[in-house]
Amino acid sequence: MFIEIVTKDFIIVHGYDEDGKEVSEDVKVPVPTKKIMAVSRIQSITEKYILTSSSHGRFIYWEYEGTYDALLNQLKTAALII
Repeated sequence: MFIEIVTKDFIIVHGYDEDGKEVSEDVKVPVPTKKIMAVSRIQSITEKYILTSSSHGRFIYWEYEGTYDALLNQLKTAALII
């Protein structure tokens, strides 16, 4: 199952340092981009970010366009959440 979203800036979490702090990389994009996202990769959704799992044990916080409620309705309409 997939959903279409428009993503903006994102944060890649590469892992943790020896003190247990996240090692992250902020990525700024000049123009929002349409993306087809696998629902199975979604870990959580907030009003600002969609947290997804990625390759090599990484996680990505995607900033997205639109509202939390619109995204929630898209997932409900597709019968992907209750």
